Amino acid sequence: QGRLVESGGGSVQAGGSLRLSCVASGITFSASSVGWFRQAPGKEREIVATMNQYETVTTYADSVKGRFTISRNNAENTLYLQMNSLKPEDTAMYYCAADPNTSCPPISAYKYWGQGTQITVSS
Repeated sequence: QGRLVESGGGSVQAGGSLRLSCVASGITFSASSVGWFRQAPGKEREIVATMNQYETVTTYADSVKGRFTISRNNAENTLYLQMNSLKPEDTAMYYCAADPNTSCPPISAYKYWGQGTQITVSS
């Protein structure tokens, strides 16, 4: 049974930085497409950043390009999201997800999801 556990969330002032981690277990992490997603109150869940299993394709939401960086350490089954220059509009619950079956799947196709970690950015 696959499991993903996020950590690193918290409260920060605008302009600050945070690094999220997501540790995977029970899945073949190195063969999985992975991603970070977020959901603000009253809004739909949206893609923040994704990476395919070969690390050859990464995508970012326009709103985070140049500020956020997705990376992975397959030896440690861990996914990261480095977030710099945070803005109040980045406030949301952040989720990591993985899918071992598809390269660059749509958000609805990700099979495994973490429980989420809250990011709050104050102005």
